[in-house]
Amino acid sequence: MDLLTIGRISVDLYGQEIAAGLEDPQSFAKAVGGSPTNVAIGAAKYGHSTAVLTAVGNDSLGKFVVNELTRYGVSTQFVLTGNGATPVVIAGVKEADNPEFVFYRDERAPDTQIPKGTVSDEVIKEVKALWFTGSTLAIKPLSETVSEMLATRARKSFTIFDLDYRPSFWPDRISAHLAINQALNLANVAIGNIEECRVATGLENEKDPRVFADALHESGIEIAVVKGGPDGVLISEKSGIKSAVPGIQVQTRCGLGAGDAFGAAFVHGLLKGWDLTESVRFANAAGAIVASRLLCSEAMPTEAEVKSLLASAL
Repeated sequence: MDLLTIGRISVDLYGQEIAAGLEDPQSFAKAVGGSPTNVAIGAAKYGHSTAVLTAVGNDSLGKFVVNELTRYGVSTQFVLTGNGATPVVIAGVKEADNPEFVFYRDERAPDTQIPKGTVSDEVIKEVKALWFTGSTLAIKPLSETVSEMLATRARKSFTIFDLDYRPSFWPDRISAHLAINQALNLANVAIGNIEECRVATGLENEKDPRVFADALHESGIEIAVVKGGPDGVLISEKSGIKSAVPGIQVQTRCGLGAGDAFGAAFVHGLLKGWDLTESVRFANAAGAIVASRLLCSEAMPTEAEVKSLLASAL
């Protein structure tokens, strides 16, 4: 297996009327969602064998997302059926660069109740890339399951930490910092935006991506990717090599899912053995494509689409 992601899954309902808020009458389109789920789908579109460790409710929406994963070529062997309802996310695109969304998920949603031992030690050690997120550390027993899996993997490359910070999942910001910071020494690749890097490192007043990268390296991260939005992305290696990769400008239709597309594309580059700068350029283009579309999972591009955008941007 090329990639195993861990964490959230949901049914996403996307407002189809641009510039309409959730308070306005509008129609919605339904898709499978959840950040690590989108990453698995995105990588599958590049031809990789992927799976997601998650859980759905024993309901019609749970059946829908499992069927969607199958349609996208993502293995469902680690998708459990648990108690509670499959989460729903409603998203509106009143402002393309700042979409609004509402989570409808129980405090003990099925995807937070994954027990230890669900994935064998053999799979944990042998999968080429393991992807986990900051949100997976917020709620037990999932947080304990993830910690055990990371200890078993022992920082084998590539163990990728999406610093993903969702305030609603945590009792307070300090709790998030302590858990996310402690997990840094269990990964060798970290990806996050400025706000996520602040939470991870505790450098709350910092703005410089290079300072964040150095702090991540001090915590054991070998490859740090700091996303600066319109300012581009800093890629930093523990050896001291740093390079800034500018973003690609597109007409944004909906910013949701662009980060997931970036992650899937960056994993693709890592698995292909590409130069890190090349991987980030490819990832930037993939994120730009999804930002120009609606529906995160359905919007994930193919390699040909990404390379076409890169060629046109030269």
